[in-house]
Amino acid sequence: MKLKRNIRLILNIRLIIRIYGFIVLLTGIAMLPAVAAAFIYGENTIGKAFLFTSIFAVLVSALTILFVKPHNHYLRTRDGFFIVGFGWILVCLVGCIPYLASGYTASFCSAFFESAAGFTTTGATVFNLENTPKAFLLWKAVSHWLGGMGILVFTVSLLPTFGAGSHKIFKAEIPSLKMDKIVSKISDSAKILYLMYIGFTILQFVLLSFSNMNTFDAIVCTLGCISTAGLSSHTAGLAFFNSIYVESVVAVFTILASINFSMYALVAKRNFKEIFRDIELRTFLSIIAVGTVLVSASLYFSGTIDSASQALRYAFFQVTSFSSTTGYTLADYSSWPSFCLILFFILMLIGGCAFSTSGSVKVIRVIVIFKLAIRSIYRRIHPRAVIAVKLGGKPVSAEVASQVTSFALAFLTVLLFGTLFLSLQGFDFITNLSAALSMLSNTGIAFGEVGAAGNFSMFAEPLQLVLAFLMIIGRLEIFTLLVLMTPSFWRPDKAAD
Repeated sequence: MKLKRNIRLILNIRLIIRIYGFIVLLTGIAMLPAVAAAFIYGENTIGKAFLFTSIFAVLVSALTILFVKPHNHYLRTRDGFFIVGFGWILVCLVGCIPYLASGYTASFCSAFFESAAGFTTTGATVFNLENTPKAFLLWKAVSHWLGGMGILVFTVSLLPTFGAGSHKIFKAEIPSLKMDKIVSKISDSAKILYLMYIGFTILQFVLLSFSNMNTFDAIVCTLGCISTAGLSSHTAGLAFFNSIYVESVVAVFTILASINFSMYALVAKRNFKEIFRDIELRTFLSIIAVGTVLVSASLYFSGTIDSASQALRYAFFQVTSFSSTTGYTLADYSSWPSFCLILFFILMLIGGCAFSTSGSVKVIRVIVIFKLAIRSIYRRIHPRAVIAVKLGGKPVSAEVASQVTSFALAFLTVLLFGTLFLSLQGFDFITNLSAALSMLSNTGIAFGEVGAAGNFSMFAEPLQLVLAFLMIIGRLEIFTLLVLMTPSFWRPDKAAD
């Protein structure tokens, strides 16, 4: 009774339940394309599983929305963390039901892994892609697309009735060092973001429709690319199509999806001066350019690839793939020189820009960490010097610097503990470390025994759950889930705005 009373004091339970109702409703409706695909391709059993799950989700959520009436629509910071943290777990649970209901797998761990890999845009799998039914491929692509920009942000964009507290959901799901509002209202900002997102999606699909891809492959590739998930309909990845045109379109949109989306708002305002001055954008593009030169040189001079143009082609695509945490592959890079693999590992650790669909640490945080290190070195020589760390000519506050360093420490701690848990099965160090980073950065491909295929079925079922939670923790940028594990979160005497 005391616990129940405490939860009522610290959380707006009725509003949270109602928001979860909308989220489950959206998830149920999102299953309808998979229902259509199942019946079109003759996968009737799977189609029925998706249809019944969709109907069940819609009915339950509709009843929740109709009969649960909140006393107020204000959300505090604590409510935002709770909604996002448990909301993502709830969505993954709903998403795994069709895998179990259809009998495609009897393993809850595998089904939850597959669902989590979908919504977190990780792109990993425990199934063989060539044998995966079309309905499941499309469902995973749709879940990638929803998870790319954030399924809860999508909910906020549709439901401005969340009111003054909606920005708590926005910040908890998409934390960023420079999460500037595009317009004054968070709900309007979310709508504009999704309009951009939808625009990129339509444009990429139209461009891919001129390639040698069929319609289904183009849809799956588009939804997997714009969300930086890296989903493909074939085990060989994009190498299956052997098309420079396809690779070019995918690489360009992968980069576009990895750039801070507020940059596109500046494009709409024709504020090009501000775009060119953005240090994160310039650094991100420089990382891709330098990485491409280094990898292509390594491939060519080591004799791995004889042609300089082919070395450049493969290098650019794989560098872009790892930098954006998309996880597409053109070749079995595990046979490439160790210099390339180490560079890929670093790129996967850095990730793309803040406020984009990419994962990992993010470029802006790496810049701040690097500048803090430079300042620390300089102050050892000049201990009385007062040096401000600046981004774009503006000083970084002590609070932001603290947030960046604490995030880096938390990221590495979770990575090490994840590696430790995975080592229980006895795989080699490279396999365990790269698998943990692959999940935490939401990249979906790794090194060692996992390889470029991104198939994690080799891990035992309990460890598949560990991998799934690493995906969710990484997608929510560490702290959103970790906050829920702290005792002070559940104490009503610890007030939160």
